[in-house]
Amino acid sequence: MKQYNAIKRKHPDAILLFRVGDFYETFSEDAIRASEILGITLTRRANGAASFVELAGFPHHALDTYLPKLVRAGQRVAICEQLEDPKLAKTIVKRGVTEL
Repeated sequence: MKQYNAIKRKHPDAILLFRVGDFYETFSEDAIRASEILGITLTRRANGAASFVELAGFPHHALDTYLPKLVRAGQRVAICEQLEDPKLAKTIVKRGVTEL
């Protein structure tokens, strides 16, 4: 979540589509908005001591289906991709915004 939060701070006015493996994930307020706009399931997961974070995601291959819906709804979107092969990463996979 530290990596996500650091990238989100750079794009606070955009829904951040954060690539995690084969999925784009959204978290917190972005997840709530994305789930409402896209009609996808909003879930929660534990995020440290007794707190939860909302999340909603979709398969990366469905980006061409979901991205236009977000844009048509008037949302600014930041697409955050994995910048290195996860199999070769020795620590957390490097990620960065590749499209805004």
